[in-house]
Amino acid sequence: MNKKYHESETAVDDARIWIVSDGKAGDETQCIGVADALGRPLEIRRVAPRAPWSWLMPWGGIDPRDAPDNPGSPIAPPFPDIAIASGRRAVAYLARIKRDSGGRTFTVFLKDPRVGTRAADLIWVAEHDKLRGDNVLVTASGPHRFTEERIQAARAAPLPDIAALARPRVAVLVGGDSRTHRFLDLDVSRFADGLARIASEGAHLMITPSRRTPEALLAALAPYAGSADHLLWDGTGENPLLQYLANADAIVATADSANMIGEALATGRPIHVFHPSGGHRKFNAFLEALTRIGAVHPFPGPLKTTTYEPIDSTPRIAQAIKWRFAAHRAGTR
Repeated sequence: MNKKYHESETAVDDARIWIVSDGKAGDETQCIGVADALGRPLEIRRVAPRAPWSWLMPWGGIDPRDAPDNPGSPIAPPFPDIAIASGRRAVAYLARIKRDSGGRTFTVFLKDPRVGTRAADLIWVAEHDKLRGDNVLVTASGPHRFTEERIQAARAAPLPDIAALARPRVAVLVGGDSRTHRFLDLDVSRFADGLARIASEGAHLMITPSRRTPEALLAALAPYAGSADHLLWDGTGENPLLQYLANADAIVATADSANMIGEALATGRPIHVFHPSGGHRKFNAFLEALTRIGAVHPFPGPLKTTTYEPIDSTPRIAQAIKWRFAAHRAGTR
């Protein structure tokens, strides 16, 4: 085994890991995915700064109430070996952990922190972000929790209701309103009509909405509940998203979440993307790049079932952390 590789692998064997976030599901899930790939237990430290400190973030300092030496601080020591953070409210907290640990904690930030490359020891951004630097790792897609092993296991043992569905099976990932996208009445109608069209052509839908899905869109999806030909997750119990993705022949996803697209890319199945009102230039560039390699297709449109090599950046991000953490640990001893 390459000596450098072996040392980077063993360096994290006893590492304590914190995830620092404000609880936003998308940011936290990405952090958890990376921590899982490192193979170590993790602690989630959620921050909730008050105004006016929250107004200034990601610039400025932390809420004084949350100083590490205060009772109930979310970043109270002992500090971790590795701290992984995401979200603008976590930037100052990550910097404070770095400072108060005397530089011992190795810090990682996922996505552009908006304050430059000094925000963390290692920063990950997607290709459509502009931030670049010696400590910036750039990949095509974002991290997530759906490893190749988990996907293969779900394919080998599908849930009974999935196994009962005829093919082609289509996983439908439904997002909702965001800072850049809105599901207007026209969008709800267009999306519902598109699903009805592919269902009429023989597709069997496996639909999972999100916490952001608006009521009007949920109502439009309701007719698929209780159907023998389709599945609709009702929000109770564990989200079957992994099972739906792993056992799909094709995927439909709404264009309001880069995380959903990243998770779908790990399957190697074609992704049909629906665009609600609004949009974002950087995210559109990301989708255009995926279209050029044949991973992304329009929705509605002819259903594709051709596969491609799965795209999963999570192992690469984890390996970069291992290498840099090994060098960091050696330098701080």
